[in-house]
Formats: sequence, structure tokens, C-alpha cells
Amino acid sequence: MSALANFWNRVRYSSWAPFYDLIAHHTRSMRCRSLAQLNLEPGERVLIVGAGTGLDLDLIATGPIVTATDLTPAMLERLRRRAARLGLAVDARVMDGQALEFADESFDAVILHFIVAVIPDPVRCMREAARVLRPGGRAVILDKFAPDDGPLPLWLRLLNPLASVLATHVNRRLGPLLAGSGLRVTHREPAALRGFFQIALAMKG
Repeated sequence: MSALANFWNRVRYSSWAPFYDLIAHHTRSMRCRSLAQLNLEPGERVLIVGAGTGLDLDLIATGPIVTATDLTPAMLERLRRRAARLGLAVDARVMDGQALEFADESFDAVILHFIVAVIPDPVRCMREAARVLRPGGRAVILDKFAPDDGPLPLWLRLLNPLASVLATHVNRRLGPLLAGSGLRVTHREPAALRGFFQIALAMKG
């Protein structure tokens, strides 16, 4: 099931790659607020999972050592061109966020922007993010989330079948996804649409 979902994600995001920046331009302010939570320092090792066309690179100051992964080669090709324009040395690799090909404790920070609601197995994604973080490392998460408690709102139940085929799941809950991952939320705030979009900072350990 995960392999089929990965295949479909690669197909649809390959077709969207030429237009992705236009579609996602409205996320810039949310990304900026999210990245501010990391307070990145020069020399820190930073991993962007599901980096897409590299929109986050515009907002990361020179200094951190950036690695970017994405399942879709077409997205990463645009990311590499963006990094070159910005004068950034980015290690960009085609990789599945559910099975990161990095050693344990390889990074000081992980960025998970608009990947948790897309990836087939978000629990595995969270556990992988925790695995590659050093003790005390932090992860920032920006995505669409349903409330952690109570029944799922009817409009999300009705919307999710179509949304999940076209773009993204809208029924995932952040709290349960993080449970048992090794990541502990230290800050959480609404980002847009009355809290449907959320930003969370989580620490390892």
C-alpha cells in the first residue's frame, strides 16, 4: 500500500512541479513563522524532509548545513536550481521520508513542512525524523491537522476522500502521530484558517 501511495505521490507531484511555487506562494508567511521556532545557528546540520521545490531555502539564512530530501526528482531539480540562484550549498537527495537513508543522530534540526499530511505513513515519518535527530535536537512541523480530541468534524470527513486523492489528507491529528515517536511538543500554535494549519516545535528527548 505504501509503495502504491508513493508511486501516486511521485506522479502527481511531478505533474505539479512546474506550478508548485505558484500554488504554494501563500504559505511563505507560515513557513517563516515556523522556521523562526528553530532559531537555527551557523554550522547546525539541518534536514528538510519533503523539501519540494525548496521554498524554505528562501527563508533560511546562510550558515546552517542543509540537506534536502524529496520523493520526486522533478521537485528536487527545481530545488537545486533555486539553491544555485541563492548561492546555497544544499545536499539534495531523492529519498522516502518514511525510510531516511541517514545514520542515527545525524542532524541538529529537522523541518517537516507540508509533508506529514501527504506521506502515506506519517507515524513512520515522525519516528524517522526522531531517529536522525541528535539528543536535544528539534523538529518543526507545519501542516493541516484535525483537532487531537473529540469526533472528527463532519466537513473533514466529507472532504478527505477527494482531498487525499488530489493533494493531501485533511483528517490527520498531530498528537497521536507524535505519540511514541521520541519527539515531545514544546510549542504549538495556529498558523491559519482558525487552527486548521498549525505549527509545532518538538524536541527529541
